[in-house]
Amino acid sequence: MTRSRKIDLAVLCVTALFVLGTAGFCLWGVSGGDEPWQVTVSRREAPPSAPAEESQSPSKLLEGETININTASELELQRLPGIGEARARAIVEWREGNGPFEDPEQLMEVSGIGEGIFGQCEQYITVR
Repeated sequence: MTRSRKIDLAVLCVTALFVLGTAGFCLWGVSGGDEPWQVTVSRREAPPSAPAEESQSPSKLLEGETININTASELELQRLPGIGEARARAIVEWREGNGPFEDPEQLMEVSGIGEGIFGQCEQYITVR
């Protein structure tokens, strides 16, 4: 046998061993084929949920719905157009310090609420 034929035969044998070894690894896996593959998944605990009122966001007003500004919570007041968290808080604080609103226009006495904001929500508020 010539030297080049011996090298070709050696390369062929090494290639055959590599192919057989790869096929065996793929078919039987690392464990030799006796044990199935096992995947472990761990879950993180979800953080505790916030109290109901804090976790909710204000919903849109329904057609014809009104909100009583004398009894509404901050979250309910935020449903009014132009009233966000700060203005809703200011309405509740005004109500606690001055008593119930006697007239819807009295809402303009609350800091941060002028004619523009009042005009946006006037049709949606009541005091009775």
